[in-house]
Amino acid sequence: MKYLSIASFIALFIGAGVSADEKHHEDPTRIVTKVGVGYSDVASISGSLGLDDARMVSARVNEEGEWRIGGSWLFDVGILNFNFSRTDYDNEGYKNNYSVGTFVPLSYFDIAPAGWNLFPMAGYGYNQGEVAMLDLDSPNEYTMVRSKFHSGYVGMFGLRPLGSSNWTVLAFAGGALGSEKYRSYWGGAGVSYKLNEQASFNMYAVSSEDDFGSNRKVGGSFSYRF
Repeated sequence: MKYLSIASFIALFIGAGVSADEKHHEDPTRIVTKVGVGYSDVASISGSLGLDDARMVSARVNEEGEWRIGGSWLFDVGILNFNFSRTDYDNEGYKNNYSVGTFVPLSYFDIAPAGWNLFPMAGYGYNQGEVAMLDLDSPNEYTMVRSKFHSGYVGMFGLRPLGSSNWTVLAFAGGALGSEKYRSYWGGAGVSYKLNEQASFNMYAVSSEDDFGSNRKVGGSFSYRF
């Protein structure tokens, strides 16, 4: 019985689960090979490569040099993501982020309130960079202050297909707390449209704020799955 329980536990996390073809095109636990282009103040290009049914690498870069590279490992009850990224802020501030986190589909537990597919998220991150601080002696000048800290975050991503149409409503929100009194929050909403089995586009608005500065953007993207 002891060995049966261990085997059942392992199967719960490493079983085959739902295939990528059966998942919604905006499902954050989908392992897929695709390319995409987007625009939100600046143009960007992104892509992912499915190595097999459970592993994927992904990357994104925009014309201002901001970037993200990561990898994913899919389990039955969620997906584990590793990411490295750089984000730029006003007055030459920037942040390098190293994180590991997960999404868990509540549909696995037959939970879908009002037709929403919900994905709680949580993870850990290490951040380092420079913050632009207003110089009190020279009100029109800034001093760059180095900063580094650890943090943990929680949040929720949701998608809701609109009836039998190809439209889907998207929403997400979350927050983080960390060392050195670090605080962060983010949120956004949008819509997605599935053109066919390979192509889709979305439009969104997002707002985020932390000790490095704030980012508020409206944008859209197009992706094509291979």
